[in-house]
Amino acid sequence: MTALVNRLDKRIAILRPPGPDETDEYGQPLDNPVEVCTVWAAIEPLRGREYTAALAEHAEVTTRIRIRYREDIDRTMIVRYKDPGDPEFREFEILHIIHPEFRRRELQLMCKERQ
Repeated sequence: MTALVNRLDKRIAILRPPGPDETDEYGQPLDNPVEVCTVWAAIEPLRGREYTAALAEHAEVTTRIRIRYREDIDRTMIVRYKDPGDPEFREFEILHIIHPEFRRRELQLMCKERQ
């Protein structure tokens, strides 16, 4: 666990799509995603052999995001990250969720960056 904790150096927000019954203060359906949590993460662009392997199986996977284990994350959600020097947010769609060794210590979110 120590190795994972040392790599979690980015603050990300995980958002889910609004439900059909969720409305704003005027009674209108929500259009924007709803924040589920804000957590520390490691964002790792896939490169070299990892990227080639990802292309062979799923051509869209471009980034792996590692976070501490949580039960409330699913593939309908998106990850939002803002680099302190960057004026805009970067958003990633979660394509796959990997539980390494099923020890409930870490989740690997295999994502593609939204353009």
